Amino acid sequence: MKRGPDSSVQAMVREALGHHQAGRLEEAEQLYRKILAIDSRHADALHLLGMIEYQAGRLDAAAELIREAIAIHSKGASYYANLGTVLQAQGKLEDAEALYRQSLALKPQLVEVHVNLANVLQAQEKLDESVESYERALALKPDSAETLNNLGTARQVQGQMDAAIACYERALAIKPDYAEVYYNLGNAHRFLGRLDDAIAYYQRALTIKPAYPEAIYNMGNVLREQGKVDEALVQFARALALRPDYAQAGFGESLAQLVNEEFAAGWKNFEKRWLTADHDTPRRDYAQPLWTGEKLESGSVLIWGEQGIGDEIMFAGLIPDVIRTGNRCVLDCQERLRPLFARSFPSVEVVSGCGPGVHPELEIAAQMPCGSLGGVFRNTGAAFADTTSPYLIADPAERGRLRAGYADGRRLVGLAWYTNNRKWGSYRSIDLSLLDSWFKRTDIRWISLQYGNHDELEKQAAEANAPILIDRTVDQLADIDLFAAQVAAMDLVITIDNSTAHLAGALGVPVWVLLPFMPDWRWLLDREDCPWYPTMRLFRQPEIGDWQSVVERIQRALSVDFMGLE
Repeated sequence: MKRGPDSSVQAMVREALGHHQAGRLEEAEQLYRKILAIDSRHADALHLLGMIEYQAGRLDAAAELIREAIAIHSKGASYYANLGTVLQAQGKLEDAEALYRQSLALKPQLVEVHVNLANVLQAQEKLDESVESYERALALKPDSAETLNNLGTARQVQGQMDAAIACYERALAIKPDYAEVYYNLGNAHRFLGRLDDAIAYYQRALTIKPAYPEAIYNMGNVLREQGKVDEALVQFARALALRPDYAQAGFGESLAQLVNEEFAAGWKNFEKRWLTADHDTPRRDYAQPLWTGEKLESGSVLIWGEQGIGDEIMFAGLIPDVIRTGNRCVLDCQERLRPLFARSFPSVEVVSGCGPGVHPELEIAAQMPCGSLGGVFRNTGAAFADTTSPYLIADPAERGRLRAGYADGRRLVGLAWYTNNRKWGSYRSIDLSLLDSWFKRTDIRWISLQYGNHDELEKQAAEANAPILIDRTVDQLADIDLFAAQVAAMDLVITIDNSTAHLAGALGVPVWVLLPFMPDWRWLLDREDCPWYPTMRLFRQPEIGDWQSVVERIQRALSVDFMGLE
C-alpha cells in the first residue's frame, strides 16, 4: 500500500528527531527544512528547527521559528518552555518567566520547566518565588541532586546558610561525586568564616574536577583572607592558566597584588574590574578616549566617580596630581559630595551626572574613572610621597559651630562602629559593648560619627551603657558636607573600615582605624601607617575575629599617645 503525504512527513519527522537527539544537527536541519517545504505550517518542524538555531547560537532566528510554531499550535507546553529557554539566553528574563509559567499552566508536571523558572526568578532576585519553584520541582522528583544544588544556592543568596548546607548535603547523598556541590559548600563555609573548611571543600571539588577555575579562584580568595597572600597569588595564576579570559580571577589577583604593594602589576589587573559580574559601577562608554596622564593640547580631562562614597573620597586624593599635569579638570562625583569637593578643589569644575554626551560645554577631550588614577600616579610605594594632606576642606564656620557646641573641657573623640555592607559588614563591625574600657575614661567626650537612624543609634548606645553623644542635627547620609564639618571638629576619630575613615583621613584629622585580620586591599599588610592618609593609624586584628586585642591596644594608645595629639 502506498503511503500518503501525512505518513511520509511523519516518517521524516521521526528520522529528523533521531538525528537531532543523536547530535547530527546538519542532517536534522535538512530534514526539518524539507518538511517545511512540504508543509510550511508544520508546527513541530518549526519548533525543532528553532531549537537547532538555538543550539547554533542564532537566538533571534530560534525565537522567531518557535513563535511561528506557537501561533499554529498554542497548546504545546514544550514550545513555550523552549521559547523561554531562548529568551533566557538572550537575557530577557521577565519574558522567559512568563513563558515558563504558560508552559506549566498547560503541563504542571514538567520538572525541568519548574527548575528553569526557578533559575530565572533567582536571576531576577525574586528569591522567595525561586525557592518555591525549586521545591515544586523536588516534590515531583525528590532525587534530583541538581535541583537540590540549585535550591541550596538560592537559600545561600537568601542568607539562610544552614538551609543551604542541608540542601548541599542531601545532594551529595544522592550524587557523591558532584564537584559543583563541594564548590558551593566551600562558598557557604567561606561566608560563615570557616575558612579552613572552605579550603577543604574546594580541594575536594578539585579532586573530582581538577580543571575547575572557579574553585581555584575562590580558594585563592580564602587564602588571601587568611593572610596567605603569596599562596593566594599562586591560585589566581592557576585559575588564569586554565582560563586566560577569567576576569574575576584577574581582578582577584589585582587585589592580592595591591595589598602586597605590587602596585604596577596590581593597578594593571585592577582594570579587569569592569569585566566582572559584581563590580558595583557600570562602565561609562564615552566617545572621548581614556586619559593616560598626558598634557592635553586642548579641552578638559573628565574624572568620573565609581564604586562607593568612601572610594570616591579616597581616589579624590589623586585629584591634586591631575591638577599638577596642567590640564583643566572636570570631576564628576555623587551629588552628595559636590559641595565638599567644590570647596576643596576650587580650580576644578565639580559636577554630577556628566554621562556620555552630557554637558558638551565642558569640552571634554579625555576621560578616566577615578579608580584608574592609581595606575597613573601611584605605581610605586615611593609615589605616595606626592599625597597632599589634607586634600578636603570642611566648612570652617560649621566646624567651629559644632566644635563649640560639643566643647565641655574634654577632648572630642568621634566614633563609628558598624557598617551595613552586605558582604563584609559582619567582619568589619564591632559591638559597642566591647568598648566598655574606653567609655570609663573621664577625659574624653564621645561623639557619634555613625550613620543610621538616630533612635536606633541611641538604643545601641543605651544598651551598651556607652556615653556617646548622638547629634540629631547631623545626618551624614543626607548631608555629607555638614558631616565633614562634624568630623573636622574632632580631636581624634576612631572608626571601623567605612566611609568615615576615608573622610577623616582626607580632612587630615587624626584617625585610628580598627581593621579585621585580613582587611580590604587598600590598607595593605602589617603596617600601622596608611600611605593614602598621613594622619591615619591602623590597628589590626592579630587573629581572625580578635577584636579584644585591638580594643586593648587602642586603650593603651589613648593613655600614652592621645594626649600628645594636637
